[in-house]
Amino acid sequence: MQPSPAHHDERLTAPGSWWGIAALIGLACALMLLPLGTLPLLAGLVGGSALAGLLVSSYGSARVRVVNGALAAGDARIPVAALGEPEVLDAEQARAWRTYRADTRAFMLMRSYVPTAVRIEVTDPADPTPYVYVSTREPEALRAAVIAAKGADTP
Repeated sequence: MQPSPAHHDERLTAPGSWWGIAALIGLACALMLLPLGTLPLLAGLVGGSALAGLLVSSYGSARVRVVNGALAAGDARIPVAALGEPEVLDAEQARAWRTYRADTRAFMLMRSYVPTAVRIEVTDPADPTPYVYVSTREPEALRAAVIAAKGADTP
């Protein structure tokens, strides 16, 4: 079964270097417990690695989806009817919208390790959110999916 053109699904996974850092944190926990013996050392290695890996995994589990007429970014669900035209941001523009051009009222699903993003104005007058900023590795595909979903939403 082929997904509709209004479908987009992406997971913003953490980079491999973060997993290496998680392993090093486990090693550091083990070394801290070295004076207490072998079993505490192994417990520190397993426990520290597991905890650090869990944190990396949970931060890298954010999903960006366009499905059933809604943009789902992390925990937010926004109907595409309430959104304006999506704007693809390259790395430099995305950094600007994450920093000095950012509005504190905006919804932002950003990941520092994803250089590109999409910014979409919120057109619902009842919503105080000015725009949605979503980090994505596939900005053109996300833009196309939002536009297709908006087209499918209109009669």
